[in-house]
Amino acid sequence: FGHGEKALVILPGLSVQSVMGLADSIADAYRILAEKYTVYLFDRRKELPAVYTVQEMARDTVEAVRLLGLDRINLFGASQGGMISMVIAIEHPDLVRKLALGSTSSCVGNGHFEKVEQWIRMARTGDRTGLYLLFGEDVYPEAVFEQSRDLLVEAARTVTDEELARFIILAQGAQEFDVTKDLKRIDCPVLVLGSRDDQVVGGDAAVRIAENLRDQPGHELFMYDGYGHAVYDTAPDYKERLLNFFQA
Repeated sequence: FGHGEKALVILPGLSVQSVMGLADSIADAYRILAEKYTVYLFDRRKELPAVYTVQEMARDTVEAVRLLGLDRINLFGASQGGMISMVIAIEHPDLVRKLALGSTSSCVGNGHFEKVEQWIRMARTGDRTGLYLLFGEDVYPEAVFEQSRDLLVEAARTVTDEELARFIILAQGAQEFDVTKDLKRIDCPVLVLGSRDDQVVGGDAAVRIAENLRDQPGHELFMYDGYGHAVYDTAPDYKERLLNFFQA
């Protein structure tokens, strides 16, 4: 969506169901960016192997980006999409003009996988409603979660067994992910956005990324308070910050 001359690629986070079902609402949410950019929103590949790591997700995304003829892209990755984006910027520095990272972590080992493990257990038992409510409680501030509770319960009723199986594979793909030592290889400007009350990756994850980029020119860090892991959906000025960064 959008009609700008420059390309902006968005890689969303982990979700139980494909984000493509929310295409219109996503396009509306990012309309401020669509005025300046042609925006490409990528989901994960349709057919998944039994094991599918973040590095493999990055490889497939790069292949798709290049097949579309895109080059020197502006790249925004949220949560697991941010992990994929870091791998892309590390392994393919020629492809990325600017990189924005939201609510993500360069390392999910050493106990940082706990929340995701809880989601996986729910998915394995087939507890769709429990999974959606736990997911919503973990990613949203309390007030937003309570307002969204009925919608989450309704959405859970539409989840298929195939979608649960897919979710498990994608969630497990982030286990033991760690590119912290490789962040110094990112040579494009980076905007790191986080929320201090992030219950999924932790409030220090964004700070840790920024600290490992401190010797790189052009990196910025901004921390929110009170917006939760899904700050990219809940903070009213988030898209404007992205626009200002990419335009600079």
